[in-house]
Amino acid sequence: MSIIGDILATTRDEAPDESGASVTYLIRKANVSHVRLSKILEMLVQQGLLEQRSSDRACKYKISDRGREFLQAYRGFREFADNFGLRI
Repeated sequence: MSIIGDILATTRDEAPDESGASVTYLIRKANVSHVRLSKILEMLVQQGLLEQRSSDRACKYKISDRGREFLQAYRGFREFADNFGLRI
């Protein structure tokens, strides 16, 4: 869950340009392998949390409106859990 939160936050706040974040950029930020990240990205796109955009060079990912809602709820839940001393 934490990795998903990091990916969504990165595509929302830290994407290098308007077209989104590349797989390479996300690998560095999420600190996961290419294989694992590819599976997570595929799932996030299927669930409508990320938008995949193809360009001349590579696919880029940008957070969707649904992804923003999920990230807001996730952060709220994480804060709630932290208040009770639980680590997520």
